[in-house]
Amino acid sequence: MKKVSVHDLMASKGKKKWVQVHVDTAAEAEAAVEAGIFILSCEPDHNLEAIRKAAPAAFVSAGMPHGTVANGDEAIRYGFTVLKRGADAVYCSQSPAIIEAMAREGIPVTGHVGLVPNLAAWTGFRAVGRSADEALKVLRRAKDIENAGAACLEVEVVPVELADHITRATPLITMGMGCGSVCDTQYLFSCDVLGTNTGHYPRHAKKYAELAAEEARLQRMRVSAFAAFARDVEEAGYPQPGHEIHMDEANLAQFLKRAQGI
Repeated sequence: MKKVSVHDLMASKGKKKWVQVHVDTAAEAEAAVEAGIFILSCEPDHNLEAIRKAAPAAFVSAGMPHGTVANGDEAIRYGFTVLKRGADAVYCSQSPAIIEAMAREGIPVTGHVGLVPNLAAWTGFRAVGRSADEALKVLRRAKDIENAGAACLEVEVVPVELADHITRATPLITMGMGCGSVCDTQYLFSCDVLGTNTGHYPRHAKKYAELAAEEARLQRMRVSAFAAFARDVEEAGYPQPGHEIHMDEANLAQFLKRAQGI
């Protein structure tokens, strides 16, 4: 498959539903594309280059940790750095002014409305937009992000009706999480899909595997193996002759003779 670009996403709006996952590792990225998922998001940590390499055809939106930049110039520098590292877009939950600075330079940006965890001090961790007044605030925020020049818009935990209205009212690619099936992408985090999350599972999450339990089983195996190794060493069971190499007598004698002068 050819690499998915911003242009491809824009051209498919209203015609195709994309599946999207947030991945944490290259292994997850590789598994996602093998499963036919080509819209990914990730953190801009040490895994970004490896994720890019594991999923060369995927569209990857890498996060900008909230508060990383304080003005447009810093945002532009940060945005180009993330693109150079392999991302196709920069996720930004900061103000439209920060988004606009990057967008003016041609940096694709993913904005965020609804339940924005970085802004939850203002809303709490809850569905946002159930009342008409609050829904209008979310819509206005979406329009501000659109007018700032963003390419994509994460829409998280809002009523289906509001998510549908936003998706129809904006040319942005809406990435829907916890708001039904009306957005341009259907988005979940890999930790929820894979069952690696050991904390709270949000209402919109659906678990398709139990990797946390499997990882716990593997961890017990690691502890058991390390403990057995330690006992083996303490009881002279390891190493055995088959694990060792030795010098022949002639070379050993020559070595010992010549070593005396060192």
